[in-house]
Amino acid sequence: MKRSLCILLCLLLQLMSVHAESYVVLSGADNTIVEEKNKDEKQSVASISKIMTAVIAIEHGQLDESFAVDDEINKAYGSSVYLKQGQQVTMRDLLYGLMLRSGNDAAVEIAKHVAGSQEAFVELMNRKAAEIGMSNTTFSNPSGLDEEDGGNISTANDMAVLMSYAMKNKEFRTITGSKYYTTDWNMRWKNKNRLLFDYPFTVGGKTGFTKKAGRTLVSAAEHDGVESIVVTLREGDDFAFHEQKHTEVFQKMDVVTIMRKGDYTVNGRKFHVPETLKVTLHKDGSDKLRVKTHYDHKDFVVEVQKNDDVNVYSFASKKVRGGGLFS
Repeated sequence: MKRSLCILLCLLLQLMSVHAESYVVLSGADNTIVEEKNKDEKQSVASISKIMTAVIAIEHGQLDESFAVDDEINKAYGSSVYLKQGQQVTMRDLLYGLMLRSGNDAAVEIAKHVAGSQEAFVELMNRKAAEIGMSNTTFSNPSGLDEEDGGNISTANDMAVLMSYAMKNKEFRTITGSKYYTTDWNMRWKNKNRLLFDYPFTVGGKTGFTKKAGRTLVSAAEHDGVESIVVTLREGDDFAFHEQKHTEVFQKMDVVTIMRKGDYTVNGRKFHVPETLKVTLHKDGSDKLRVKTHYDHKDFVVEVQKNDDVNVYSFASKKVRGGGLFS
């Protein structure tokens, strides 16, 4: 059913082609850039920067701990989930308010609870950005507002890298892919990401808008084992553009598994692969793929060459008794 729907969407979207000034289409499997335009152009990215706010909060943990909203909430303005000082909340509630309703008050409270202040939280955001390779990004606040401090400056490419990283977290994936959420105080929220309702392969995303940034949108979609991530900056008809690009990815690209997550024993040495290794290839067979493995001292090394690009993965190993050539 979904395969037929994908073919139908391909035909329809070819008839209604949409164009954006700055965008990236990325494969979530290995961060292969499928298509881009002005991918490294810097600008304020508005509320899509809340993806990083969510990542920091989730990795901090204790999502179901209950606590009282701090008085710093009175400084929040703009898009809101209407938190009140002294109100009892959980981090899980705040994350849903952040991602589904883009609550700036939720962002402020998350920052204060996790790091003690918004300034300390921003340091965590920038540290994580450097860690995952967001080389053209500087965060200034947890919400994405840009009237007072110039906002969070990033690029389409960096935001795609962030979304790819975030989507590998089970908690984030559940939150961003939720159409609705009911809070502990019985408030029901609907996700602002229209693609979750209109495009059947959508698995997550985040909307954004300020006068300075214009419309910003990040979305992720999945079909037949291929996960596509699209980021647009200053695109008026962004939802249609994202549908178009996701569908093109499903039509043209495939994902091949090189090595699955798990424990392996090779030549009497055992090692662990923490994440499944995948590579994105064109379905037309135009890509050349070569995989080589060897031991470098005590590390098991996997070299994956796709066309002219080479990625090297190294896994620490230890000697074990028994075990075959490859088990």
